[in-house]
Amino acid sequence: MNCPICNKKTKARYRPFCSSRCADRDLGNWFNQRYTVPSEEPVDIDEDAGKAENPQATRPNMLH
Repeated sequence: MNCPICNKKTKARYRPFCSSRCADRDLGNWFNQRYTVPSEEPVDIDEDAGKAENPQATRPNMLH
């Protein structure tokens, strides 16, 4: 198995990476949004923000 960052042979300790450096680089890529996960529908950020501001909008009516 080769490291997905530098293509060197991997070591069991850091698998699937060859070293902690490559693992850290991969994590940095995720943090900097260099990788994306495809979705079927675009997320409406404004709609989701409205739900967070009004928690009652996302909860069913409950009787106490």
